[in-house]
Amino acid sequence: MTNHKILLVDDDRDVLEMLLSIFRRAGYTNLRTAASGAEALRIWQEEQPSLIVLDVMMPDMDGFSVLKKIRRTSRVPVLMLTARGEAEDRIEGLEIGADDYLAKPFLPKELLLRVGAILSRAYPRQNEMVELAGATVDMDNAEVWKNGEKQALTAKEMQLFEKLYQNAGRIVTTGILCETICGEFWQGYESTLSTHIRHLREKIEENPSKPVSLVTAKGLGYRLNLKEVSP
Repeated sequence: MTNHKILLVDDDRDVLEMLLSIFRRAGYTNLRTAASGAEALRIWQEEQPSLIVLDVMMPDMDGFSVLKKIRRTSRVPVLMLTARGEAEDRIEGLEIGADDYLAKPFLPKELLLRVGAILSRAYPRQNEMVELAGATVDMDNAEVWKNGEKQALTAKEMQLFEKLYQNAGRIVTTGILCETICGEFWQGYESTLSTHIRHLREKIEENPSKPVSLVTAKGLGYRLNLKEVSP
């Protein structure tokens, strides 16, 4: 899954830009950045990211101090980055509660593999079939079964469906859905969202022009209705 919200923390702006580039090229779009420990704690509290990539050496509050504060109340996965590769530093980070530790400089592929492994452990996928009024969505394989025929969902369609499914029965705002598929700077992509919604409806609705599963909340966003189960 690439729609996990990831918080990238480093006081070096060049490193932050490099991290953003690495994750974006790998398909991650829901990214946040912080250039200090205090900013990292604020964003963590306000936005509850799925994972934090945390630099150790920062001037105002080092990564160890940030992690200690987070671990008082949260088990959010944390991957620590540092220019210091000493075993003592790695041990300290792991003892405080880091999920993994990566020394700079690192290969982008190794970073992505470690992040992917942490996310898989922290958020295991279940073999889940979502029943809608006119179709069934296979969450593991990103496929839709309708009228005995199978169709594949695109990456963007799957990101949208997962966000809607996580909030089934509730309205998900246009802004949140745009952010899910376009990232932090989503303004101006509302028409792109409308296109993806239309394509998704074509795959999951019996009559896409009169949707019953993926409905519009006028002026607000969209809501996913699951199939009602008879008692």
